[in-house]
Amino acid sequence: MARTKDPAVRTALIERAGQMLRTREPITLRSLVAGTGVSTMAVYTYFGGMEGVWQALRQEGFTRLAAGLARVTTSADPVRDLAALGAAYVRNALDNPDLYRVMFDATVDLEDAAAADESLLGLVRAVDRARAAGRFDAGVDPADLATQTWIVGHGLASLVATGPLPREALAHGASLLTALFVKAGDDPATCRRSVARGWKTLS
Repeated sequence: MARTKDPAVRTALIERAGQMLRTREPITLRSLVAGTGVSTMAVYTYFGGMEGVWQALRQEGFTRLAAGLARVTTSADPVRDLAALGAAYVRNALDNPDLYRVMFDATVDLEDAAAADESLLGLVRAVDRARAAGRFDAGVDPADLATQTWIVGHGLASLVATGPLPREALAHGASLLTALFVKAGDDPATCRRSVARGWKTLS
């Protein structure tokens, strides 16, 4: 009878790989299982080989991002919510910088691409709510504005979490999003207040 897979072993190997990324250790079949109490066969059992490990790491990055975005509460102010989603995106990168690097390695397939797409769809829905509430112009394309919002968050996250800018640079996120949303039709003063409320969730 085939042995039942233990999810804890898979999780432990993913965590081990993430730790090795943080400490810049080379990740090989043998180094991954070293000290875990499992054999190299476990990598094949749970991931099908090292390529599967990288796929799982990339997926884990998006899984944690999705969890962070899901913690953003929906309020009566959709522009505040959109800014809070951007802040949650940056927070995930700061909390998981090594997984964040792997998330955008397009040379590695995702285990579940639809789950990764859902991260952007959450922003699309927030833009659509803001447009329906009259905060954005009726002609605004929710997918386009959501993508631009993602670009702002990704740029800041990359430069602060994995790049040369200090954490203080995150304060620029509020002004960048305000400019973006005002261009989409929001009232400048109202927009500044909404974005400030959403972006402060990053602190």
